[in-house]
Amino acid sequence: MSLGPGTFIAAAWIAVVVVWLIGAFTTKATVRRQSAGSRLLEILPLAVAFVLLRSSPTLLEWTATRFVPATLGWQSLGAALTVAGIAVVIWSRFYLGSNWSGTVTVKQDHELIRSGPYSVVRHPIYSGGLLAILGTAIYVGEVRGLGALVLVLIAWKIKSLHEESFMESEFGEQYLRYRREVKGLVPFIW
Repeated sequence: MSLGPGTFIAAAWIAVVVVWLIGAFTTKATVRRQSAGSRLLEILPLAVAFVLLRSSPTLLEWTATRFVPATLGWQSLGAALTVAGIAVVIWSRFYLGSNWSGTVTVKQDHELIRSGPYSVVRHPIYSGGLLAILGTAIYVGEVRGLGALVLVLIAWKIKSLHEESFMESEFGEQYLRYRREVKGLVPFIW
């Protein structure tokens, strides 16, 4: 049995699911949570992105148009980017510790984490996730992968704006200073 690029991509995404499930039991109590409506605005594009990445196009056949050739080189690059992105995601999740939540929340005794990956970008889980999705899109090699990337970017930008609002109300000037000093998603750029 050979371990092709797809095996590494699948293992990386499975690792995220396992870490998220285990980590869900180690978080602090929630003090404040985003509304269901705002959560839905994030989940819908993520669900569509998941479908685009996981299934063959049937309704929109043009999304099967290749944007990179189906070669081992491109697939290996995609796998490498996916694994690198997932490594950032998991590192960031561990660094955030019990302050983490799958939804936008403020936790009891919430701490503003500014070290580790949070010293490079304010939302390193999203940054790593976007890199992983870009890698998976390159592995898939079809336009549908790029569509998924755009949808996830939109969903996580919406979510990050909610998080920014919650953190600003929780930490005030301390968070505003952090926002001035550290970019949101792409180090030194955005």
